[in-house]
Amino acid sequence: MNPPAPTLALHQVGRVLAGRDAVRGLALELRRGEVLGLLGVNGAGKSTTLRMIAGVLAPSRGSVRLGGEDLYEHPELARRRIGYLPEVPPLHAELTPVEFLAFCARLRGLARTNVAAAVDRAIDRCELGEVRRRPIAALSKGFRQRVGLAQAILHEPELVVLDEPASGLDPVQALKLRALVRGLGTEHAVVLSTHVLPDVAACCDRVAILHRGELRHVGPTDGDDGSLDRLFLSIAMHESASADGPPAPLARATGGEERIGEASKGHGTSGDRRTGPRA
Repeated sequence: MNPPAPTLALHQVGRVLAGRDAVRGLALELRRGEVLGLLGVNGAGKSTTLRMIAGVLAPSRGSVRLGGEDLYEHPELARRRIGYLPEVPPLHAELTPVEFLAFCARLRGLARTNVAAAVDRAIDRCELGEVRRRPIAALSKGFRQRVGLAQAILHEPELVVLDEPASGLDPVQALKLRALVRGLGTEHAVVLSTHVLPDVAACCDRVAILHRGELRHVGPTDGDDGSLDRLFLSIAMHESASADGPPAPLARATGGEERIGEASKGHGTSGDRRTGPRA
């Protein structure tokens, strides 16, 4: 009997923006019950990657598969099976969290009879009960981030994609968000993009480091933010020192995975890339 397809699979994914490769040759798998941390300096290609994973931006080559199905050949999958929180949550400030989430539930295709229960469940999981009837415009940054997260998990998606969810939060709010993301990882496949390395060590089972549009490392976190710091800086600093040349062979995932602190000696090559426009 064949094992079930991974929740998310990237097969040699690339995207051309403004005539250059923003990302190239991305190969990655993620299953339900895992939290993957996506790290990279500004301009590494993280947001472009997340938008392709979330079904917002079509790749120029390669495929994004959700449960074995091509996301861009079946775009309706994104509405039903993916929850996406961009860096700036798409909130309607004049609505209350209850009103906004009910609106999002209908956009996601939930039956009218199921909307109230789904909204109550998302409010409970994101601890929004005390502000559920207040206008979103009157909420703190931390509560607004929670409302954004609630809309991403409202429809119980298989895959949750989070872009810098801790941006602008105070330390207490950030700690609560860590616990929430860790809890999501028990029921969903989660991709978390962040600049905060301790968040990855605390929340994530695996880490993927993206630099200059390529995956340079994929491996388990082991909860060791010291080793993660050293690995990330070695990639970022080494690559920055040779920015005018081709990417150097540091810790790129080629097939299996590497443990943090164990750099790869080879730089894996990409296979044939499927080309052609995407709808």
